[in-house]
This record gives sequence, C-alpha cells and structure tokens, in this order.
Amino acid sequence: MKEITSNQNSYIKQLVQLKDKARERKKSGLFLIEGEREITLALKGGYGLETVLFNPDIISETEIEKLINTSTYKPEIISISTDVYQKLAYRDTTEGVVAVAKSKNHNIAELTFKTENPLILVAEALEKPGNIGAILRTADAAHVDAVIIANPKSDLYNPNIIRSSVGCLFTNNVVMGSTSEIIEFLKEKNISIYCAALQASVNYNTQDFTKPTAIVVGTEATGLSNEWLQNATQNIIIPMQGEIDSMNVSVAAGILIFEAKRQRNFL
Repeated sequence: MKEITSNQNSYIKQLVQLKDKARERKKSGLFLIEGEREITLALKGGYGLETVLFNPDIISETEIEKLINTSTYKPEIISISTDVYQKLAYRDTTEGVVAVAKSKNHNIAELTFKTENPLILVAEALEKPGNIGAILRTADAAHVDAVIIANPKSDLYNPNIIRSSVGCLFTNNVVMGSTSEIIEFLKEKNISIYCAALQASVNYNTQDFTKPTAIVVGTEATGLSNEWLQNATQNIIIPMQGEIDSMNVSVAAGILIFEAKRQRNFL
C-alpha cells in the first residue's frame, strides 16, 4: 500500500488546493469528502471515489475496506501520517479518513422526478455555506424530490457545505441554474411556485401544497428577486409575532416544507 508522510508531497499539495479553492475543484471535477458518514452517504448517492486516504493512528485499514465495499469502482487507498491528515482535514473533530470524489453534473436541464407530484425546494442566491448545508439537511429530512439552487453564489462542493449538511448534499437531488432557467423549467412542468416574501403575501398555511409544488426562499438580507415575485403562483409569508420581520432562511424553509409534507400526509 502506498504511504505518504510528508506535507510537501506533490499529490498532497494538489489535494490541499482542492480543499481550499473552488477554482481547482471546478477545473479538476474532483473534491474532498471528510468523515465516514459523509463518505458512506456519497457512495449511496452514486458518487465515484478516486482515492481514499486514511491515518492508521485513527482508523484501521480493515475499517476503510469495510467503508468502501459498496463502491462500484475500487478507489486507491493511501496511508497518511497524522501531519498529512491534519493538513487535509477540515473539521476540528477527526475520524481519520478523507476521500477524493468525482463531482456530478447539477444542470437544471438534467432534472427528472420519480413522481408525478413533486415537492421542490428552491433557494436563490444563498452565499453562506452553513445556510446551504442546513437547507440540504431540511430537504433530506422532508425527503423532497429536488433542491434547486438559483443563481448560486457558493461552490456546491465547498467543504463547509458538505460538513454543515452532514453529507446531505449527497442524499438530495440537487441541481442549479439561473432564476430565469428555473422559472421556465417549473412552468413547463406545471409546477406551482410559492415564494416566501413580505410583499403581496398570504399566510403560508392557507395554501394548497398537495399538487406539484415549488417552495422558493431567498436571502435574509434582500429576499427574492423581483423575477420570482412576478412569476409566483402566490407569495406566502410566515406570520411573525416578535419584533423582527424575518428568520433564518433554513428555519423558514423547514417550516414551509413541513407544512407541505403535513398536507401530503407526510408521503
């Protein structure tokens, strides 16, 4: 088995670039996944692994073999020293394993549904990886049919998105596109558009989400763009009873999505 013990190794330097720079991830079509749970979910989600690097002081080779036994194509396994692992690891808490994975195509044109009555969560122009990760966790919990990111501001394979989503990036059907492309797609599929907004809105619980539905949320600072508001089936609002007029976008998304799930008898 190959072993790497130096941070100055050229391959390790390449992986550090993958960890730190979105440009390198997009250029190579590769990204890093850290942690057993995240790697397991990536394999379940159909992601291919190129390499698995592990620190034998933390996790055994036997555990690594067991971890990747569902992979269609067996990745190269490399043993790395603690210093090298700490160079690659993103989290403070450690599990001793990092995988190099191949990214997928997330173009809106590739989106298909397994049901004729989809429930979709759309998020426009979110910048904070933590919010994107939290929304992906909500989408996984509700088992929505797709998550669509409009006008993306963050690289989907940012390590903090993977970390904050607890691997739910890999369990969701995630696509991206411009707001115009997504609106056109939803209208072509006869999917109703419900936009979370302050303007011309009605209480969210007055609407029927049992038919093909897209629930659309925007940033806390600026909300949704006018293009969404002008094309909405209905703008909806969560009644606020405190001093502020908005809440964290991932919390709002959770409230709206689970109201739709409630109306659908959680099916």
